[in-house]
Amino acid sequence: MTRYLLAWFVLLLVAMLNGALRESTYGKFVSELSAHQISCLTGILLFAVVIRQYVRLWPPVSAREAWQIGLFWMGLTVAFEFLFFHYVGGHSWQVLLANYDISAGRLWPLILLWVAVAPYVFFRHSRHSRR
Repeated sequence: MTRYLLAWFVLLLVAMLNGALRESTYGKFVSELSAHQISCLTGILLFAVVIRQYVRLWPPVSAREAWQIGLFWMGLTVAFEFLFFHYVGGHSWQVLLANYDISAGRLWPLILLWVAVAPYVFFRHSRHSRR
């Protein structure tokens, strides 16, 4: 699992770069909600590139392992988000939980879902491609 922990740090770096891109470019010209939504969509695309490469480089041995990797990454992401942004960033629990409100247009849960599912998706795709 060490290699997948290292891969998660790459995902974290990609997420930070995606956020920096948002803040330094289009985030200045659109509403906060629109910037959040655009950033979530670009994040999903960027994560797809990274996760696909890791699945190709270190293919899971089974569908079960692919799911375990995705759930591991999702768990690390949620833990990082709540712990870092609360204790270091100073955000209240209420503000952090508001990011999960899809009915308010917040798309963050879609990123978490994608992180959990993507290793399995690319695992299945790579198996079908080899046939």
